[in-house]
Amino acid sequence: MDVLKLLEAASLLVPEEMATENDLTVREVWEYLAQDEWEVALGLLEEIGDVGPLPLSFWEGLATAATQLRLEKSAAWCRWRCDEARRGLVRADLTLRSAGESRRRTPLPGAGVLRPMWNIGRRTLDGEPALHIAGLWVEGIPFLAPGGRATVRLAPFDSSGSSPWWHLRPGQVITMHEDRSVAGTAVVLEARRPTATP
Repeated sequence: MDVLKLLEAASLLVPEEMATENDLTVREVWEYLAQDEWEVALGLLEEIGDVGPLPLSFWEGLATAATQLRLEKSAAWCRWRCDEARRGLVRADLTLRSAGESRRRTPLPGAGVLRPMWNIGRRTLDGEPALHIAGLWVEGIPFLAPGGRATVRLAPFDSSGSSPWWHLRPGQVITMHEDRSVAGTAVVLEARRPTATP
């Protein structure tokens, strides 16, 4: 499928009343598509997608279009959003420990490549903290330096209906681990179950 058809199909999945904080809607997307401004239309659809949950097929179409346009950063973001639809989403305010307090000496990559473990308040049968894996995306910046703070998006690997991730509530504190030691502390902002059916 060509880029124009992919972007048109994705835009048809957006409710007409959905608008960005700058009041941009799918109508503007159609104007850019009519002018063959595909990259601008793609960026606007990504921005509209941040307003509220959209179906997996929306993000799959955008990921394919971004790949065909060779926009690797956009393609990675849209694939991440596909994962969120499949696995659910936990957003949190993460503060990493400083280089002197943890083993990490280099900035944490922000674009979804790291899959750290998280203590989300559960225990194993022998009373030890149960650690759960989630992919991590840092919002708005490419790297998070030791001691830094940012909003992050977590895509849990265990996202079943009974997953302990869905017991998290805003304000709850969880800890990030890259080994047995605590690498960072995060305050949960929201926890959203998967929207796509397996």
